[in-house]
Amino acid sequence: MVPELTPRQLAEKLKSENPPLLIDVREPFEYQIARLPGAQLKPMGETLEWMKELDPEAEIVFHCHTGMRSMQVATYLKTQGFKNVYNLRGGIDTWSVDVDPGVPRY
Repeated sequence: MVPELTPRQLAEKLKSENPPLLIDVREPFEYQIARLPGAQLKPMGETLEWMKELDPEAEIVFHCHTGMRSMQVATYLKTQGFKNVYNLRGGIDTWSVDVDPGVPRY
């Protein structure tokens, strides 16, 4: 089971001295609509290519629109030996509601 962070928990982690790597697994057109500061776009459909670039020991938080796709990616990477993966509960949509209403909802 992949642990989840609430948007508020993630916001606190992002303020720390060693923030986690934030990966957005949505499609490029979604990233153009709304994005979280510092998030790297790595679409879910390309996971097998980009996962090789990541450190399996790094703390990584995955997010998408509502948290479903990112949970699938995080779960898969956990089965591949990634140790510190998290899912953003509710995705960028809940982030917009709970943390930053300036991030557009769609």
